[in-house]
This record gives sequence, C-alpha cells and structure tokens, in this order.
Amino acid sequence: MKNYTITVNGTAYDVTVEEGGAGSVAAPAAPKKAAPKAAAPAAAPKKAAAAGAGSVKIEAGAAGKVFKIEKKVGDAVKRGDAVITIEAMKMEIPIVAPQDGTVASIDCTVGDACEAGQVLATLN
Repeated sequence: MKNYTITVNGTAYDVTVEEGGAGSVAAPAAPKKAAPKAAAPAAAPKKAAAAGAGSVKIEAGAAGKVFKIEKKVGDAVKRGDAVITIEAMKMEIPIVAPQDGTVASIDCTVGDACEAGQVLATLN
C-alpha cells in the first residue's frame, strides 16, 4: 500500500492506495488543513511593466502557456505581426500587434501561465 496526501481546494486528504488487482481504495481520513504553500505560477503577482511601457496593450486571446517570445523591447512591429506565441490545448497561437508601433515592454517569460485577457506586452 502507498500513502498519499491529496489537496483539493485547500483541504488536504490522506489516502491509502492498495497496489495489485484488488482495485480498492481506502476511504480518505478526515480532512486536515493544508499548510500554506507557494503560489502557483498562474496566481503569481503580475510583473510590473517597464518604465517605458506603452499605452497599447497586447493581451492573450486565450488561457495557455507562453511558448515563445517573437519580438524584444525596441523592435518595430506592423499590425498583425506576431509578438508572442502561446500554447493552448496543444496548439500554438500567435498573439499579434493590434497596430503599428514599437514594443515598449514584454510582461511575461517563456513558460509563464496566462489567462485570457492578460496583458503580455505593450506598444508605443
């Protein structure tokens, strides 16, 4: 048998799993309060924009993970140019510049989790 602690919505449960063909699982013990843990990447505080952050926001169109950063601060972009690529449901989705401009800030890093509507970069 193996013992595991599983946390669901902040409540920790101790469970025992029996190995073999029996397929039975012991009933969970009484819930115990989970110890505070580090915030998940999605819940991490948003990074502060660079001092020269622009007024035009480039936002994630869907929830996913930052896969690639296509441009860097100072690069000139045309409307429709990919600035960042996110991965969602095994698809790569380009996040494009909404207008011509210059990249003022990149507010994410590769591997960051992002939510739909989250600001990933700004333009001047």
